[in-house]
Amino acid sequence: MLRRALLATAIATPVAAQAPWAPARPIRMIAPYPPGGGVDTTSRLLAVPMGAFLGQPVVVENRGGAGGSIGAGELARSAPDGQTIMIDAMAHTVNPHLIRGLGFDYATAFAPVSQVVVLPQILAVNPQHCPAKTVQEFIAWAKPRAATLSYGSSGNATAAHLAAALFLNRAGLDITHVPYRGGTPALQDLLGGNIAFVFGTVSSTLQLVRDGRLVALGVTTATRIAPLPDVPTIAEQGFEGFELNEWNGLYAPAGTPAPVVQRLYEAAKHALADATVRQRLDALGALPVGTDPATFARFVADQRALMGRIVRETRIEIG
Repeated sequence: MLRRALLATAIATPVAAQAPWAPARPIRMIAPYPPGGGVDTTSRLLAVPMGAFLGQPVVVENRGGAGGSIGAGELARSAPDGQTIMIDAMAHTVNPHLIRGLGFDYATAFAPVSQVVVLPQILAVNPQHCPAKTVQEFIAWAKPRAATLSYGSSGNATAAHLAAALFLNRAGLDITHVPYRGGTPALQDLLGGNIAFVFGTVSSTLQLVRDGRLVALGVTTATRIAPLPDVPTIAEQGFEGFELNEWNGLYAPAGTPAPVVQRLYEAAKHALADATVRQRLDALGALPVGTDPATFARFVADQRALMGRIVRETRIEIG
């Protein structure tokens, strides 16, 4: 009877719910690229609403250099307590195939938290110098001129460079690559007729297309994008399966406890649901994502393998 009484008491007494993790002090968010770029913009957009959700400010710190690997290395060496996090670009899955002697392993040094945004790219040409209106028309125009043409990107091994290299490889074109210090100077040279094409982000390229100064031949997403519903994907135009977008993801150091990673994910998801954040992302042509940690971890592993194949296929090197 005593055992039954004790069991009944245990069943009737609710177990106290464990309080969610909360940071003990302001969180440091590493942006492993210089101020003003896509990762820096994403970081600063999410920092304030994430801080409000977590009860401590989230302070963005730019630690640029070496294709993002300097900032990534700093996160890899940080305590796994949720107090230091990082938003990184797709270089997170490209650098392991291009940079030697990093001092850390991208595959094991980080705890993926969430993929936060996808940034589609537009294949654009200058109509004053190239008459093409479609991908196939561009290929037909470029083939007899390939030896004299060049294309621009926002830098070596960036999403723009990788997309262009993959496109040219599959199109059977050999066109000289000119890396710039960012997408804006590459677009300026495209407008000046100095290069044949670029893969530009929606935020930097869309208005130039709308103004008629550039022509959008295709987009790098799997489906058409809302700002350019009449522009087909590259995959639709004879390149089945072609998809190569820039994306940003949130990471913590490896070994960060699962409840802490979960709380950081919830903070990121909260920030992405903020109306002001969504308006700003829409203006930038960025698509909010907000995947959970397990889904993002699988995505990162798949992307790392894919980027390795693309780097080998296109023979990209950091020069």
